[in-house]
Amino acid sequence: MAGPEDAYTAEPFVPRRGGLPALREAAAECRGCPLHRAATQTVFGAGKASARVMLVGEQPGDQEDRQGKPFVGPAGKLLDRALTDAGIDPADAYVTNAVKHFKFTRAEPGKRRIHKAPTLRETTACGPWLAAELDRVEPELIVVLGATAGKALLGPSFRVTQVRGTVLEEEIHGRPERLVPTVHPSAVLRADDRDGAYRGLVADLKVAAETLT
Repeated sequence: MAGPEDAYTAEPFVPRRGGLPALREAAAECRGCPLHRAATQTVFGAGKASARVMLVGEQPGDQEDRQGKPFVGPAGKLLDRALTDAGIDPADAYVTNAVKHFKFTRAEPGKRRIHKAPTLRETTACGPWLAAELDRVEPELIVVLGATAGKALLGPSFRVTQVRGTVLEEEIHGRPERLVPTVHPSAVLRADDRDGAYRGLVADLKVAAETLT
């Protein structure tokens, strides 16, 4: 018997009214795709509804899944440092992910959970949540963190290496938006030249900071 997750859309779970707290409460019960089955919990966005900048990443990681908050693991700590170095107060940003449930595999039963990239079908299923967050926050700027977030917002032809550190103007979910794409902070952690990769991330975020002034 088919369940709601087989439809691959969060649309029926997204409330039409209410602010971010109402969205967060509703998202906790989302069954819009099969990822909810293995994840510990929904990890919704965090930050002020008045935030001028929204940062959109890929999906929650292991620590985020356990704690129920976005960007609280190593990549999140690096992102906070990079934002500060670029002149953006992390407390003034709204942070979220294109996909709200942790997708993972295990090398062996009981072993460490290994991040697995969400499919386009999964990011599309979660799109109504991102659209609702944009509607409630109305940010002046979206910082796109990595390829998965870019494809979720800008379509499957998005390539972060081609447009990182530039200001894009696009219609997203029916709203004109300004976006600055950059790499996901986890890519910096994986880089052979971590210092160089970090400087590149900060340089891109400085473009975002200048756009907000």
